[in-house]
Amino acid sequence: MASSPMESSPIRPFNAQLADNPLRTRADLQLAVEQILDPVMRLCLASGRYGRLHLSNSAALYDDDRAQIEGFCRLLWGLGPLMTDSTERARHPQWWAYVTDSFVHCTNPDDPDYWGGGLTDYDQIFVEMGAIAAFLYESKTTFWDQLSASDQQHILDWLEQVNHRQLPKTNWLFFRILVNNWFVDTGHPDHAKLIDADWQIVSHHYLGRGWSYDGYVNQIDNYIPGAYHFFSLLRAGFEDAFPDRSDTIRQQCAVIRDHAAAFFPDYAGWFASDGACVPFGRSLDYRFFQSGFWAASAFAHVTPPRGWSLGMVKHLLLANLRWWFAQPMFQADGTLLVGYCYPNMNMAEGYNGPASAYWALTTMIILALPASDPFWSHTVEESVPDRLLGVDPLTHLHTEPQPRMLVARSKTGKEVQVFTAGQHSHEHALGDAKYEKFVYSTSFAFSVPKSRILLKQGAFDSTLALSQNADSLWWKVPFGFAKWAIHDRYTYSLWNPWENVSVQSFIIPCMPWHVRVHVIDTDRVLHCAEGGFSLPTPYPLTDGSDGGTEAHPKAVLNDVSASSVSSVSSVFYRDPVLHAITGLVASPGFTAEMTMPEPNTNVRWARQTIPLQQGTLQPGHHVLVSLYLGDREAESVRPDGLIDVPTVRLQGSHLTLSWKGHQSGITLEEIEHK
Repeated sequence: MASSPMESSPIRPFNAQLADNPLRTRADLQLAVEQILDPVMRLCLASGRYGRLHLSNSAALYDDDRAQIEGFCRLLWGLGPLMTDSTERARHPQWWAYVTDSFVHCTNPDDPDYWGGGLTDYDQIFVEMGAIAAFLYESKTTFWDQLSASDQQHILDWLEQVNHRQLPKTNWLFFRILVNNWFVDTGHPDHAKLIDADWQIVSHHYLGRGWSYDGYVNQIDNYIPGAYHFFSLLRAGFEDAFPDRSDTIRQQCAVIRDHAAAFFPDYAGWFASDGACVPFGRSLDYRFFQSGFWAASAFAHVTPPRGWSLGMVKHLLLANLRWWFAQPMFQADGTLLVGYCYPNMNMAEGYNGPASAYWALTTMIILALPASDPFWSHTVEESVPDRLLGVDPLTHLHTEPQPRMLVARSKTGKEVQVFTAGQHSHEHALGDAKYEKFVYSTSFAFSVPKSRILLKQGAFDSTLALSQNADSLWWKVPFGFAKWAIHDRYTYSLWNPWENVSVQSFIIPCMPWHVRVHVIDTDRVLHCAEGGFSLPTPYPLTDGSDGGTEAHPKAVLNDVSASSVSSVSSVFYRDPVLHAITGLVASPGFTAEMTMPEPNTNVRWARQTIPLQQGTLQPGHHVLVSLYLGDREAESVRPDGLIDVPTVRLQGSHLTLSWKGHQSGITLEEIEHK
């Protein structure tokens, strides 16, 4: 009997071909981009319309036509660099024809597919003009120079709209700067003054060490490397092709390169040795745009700081892409929808349209470097030593004061944990979860709530949730700090969930552990729930068993070795795939257990388990001390298999932390004695 097609050719998930790609050479990356683009270019070609990509009917803050225009434009981030290679244009003539014809049709006011002449203030289309301007730069000789004068003028007239509408004083200004740079570079020097006006605004957002804030002084996230640096570096990278640029623009490009070089140590500290980057803040939907900064730095030929090499830049870029291409982020048809490590609308911002995720292709600017560029021809990947990141060899910590972070690295760098205080985003969805948890991690990720009525809906990992309801409903978590500080050894924050409740939190890293001290003054009864790091877990089988694996949430490592915590509740759990360990040692009087939140709450794990401690506080003054474990390298496991728990003593404002024969004392400066 003949074998079935499935037996002879096993069906594999779409991203398996990407995960198998070694991503070492330019050809490897070209192949990956082709494979990512193929499913969506098929949709474009079959749509019957120019300059649109329709993926789904989910909505964004802008109308459906703008969402489809956005979808098309975001493909340009991959198509433009890919098509700088003549062999790629020859391999995909339909792609090239569709894209270039779209420019002609969609900027012609008399065409039914016109992108619109009535753009409004704060129009989403202005964001997409960044991709359009970059494509024009990348294809100047092969497309722009081949156009008729009237077609060129149509494109310029359409782009000119960005100069007659209001834009938010945020990263959006970089899109307009890039558009006006195109005007200057194509013979319109009068637009230079428009560049200067926007440049003055974004320059005032600069904080030092390569960091800026994105319009809001308390919001410092991935848009700094992904917009403030990326779009500036594109300007600098395109500079070589236009030798007649003004001295002012060249001076700006010099500043851009200097700021990028200053940014290397801090931003590299966000990346683990396996390529994962700390998920933090909004727009995680853009996935591997995380490494776009490294791609743009190489494209703009930024001179690395002293001790750094181009090989380190190459490793940070390609390792991050290898990590991403191993994630189950694609639909079965090969398309990329809203989500992070898997499709997930629960975590979306209002501006995430159906095809917004293709912003990730910004990282493919690296393909605009020809095969002869040293990045491709002579550079070998090198890992970045901790000393170049400013990591203290004793504490494994380094401070990043501008983004308000204390960064901890595990011994081999497989795990990075970022402890924050003072970050805040009031405008975007789920800002409390994305900015104001105590710690964010490359391995354990973080969660966003579906609701805050029940604990399982809130998925409160790495944060403290409080309720005043007798049934423990309507949980509040930190959102907006009255005070905060980043110290060399701990972070501090003051939160007032109600007018007669204050919570001072002191978070002390001791990789792979950290200690949390909460000083709580309350005039009301408080129900408390505090979560540790999350890990993946499948649902139990229908008979209630876990299928004979360690994946069901249970305390598989529930013995502790330190006598100082023998009287308190603790829980630990090891993931059978990652072999990572999460757990906690609860505050006296609190109980600890593994909990299973609702699915699709964690940005990395579709199903997850979270260690949680719970307790009730009566009105009065309380000092809570608990320990949390997030161990990727089994640093906490003793030879006998027990968890080696630190000993913690708090006397007044002085905390003593002992672990594995090392003892350190830390003064918590903000503690008020009562």
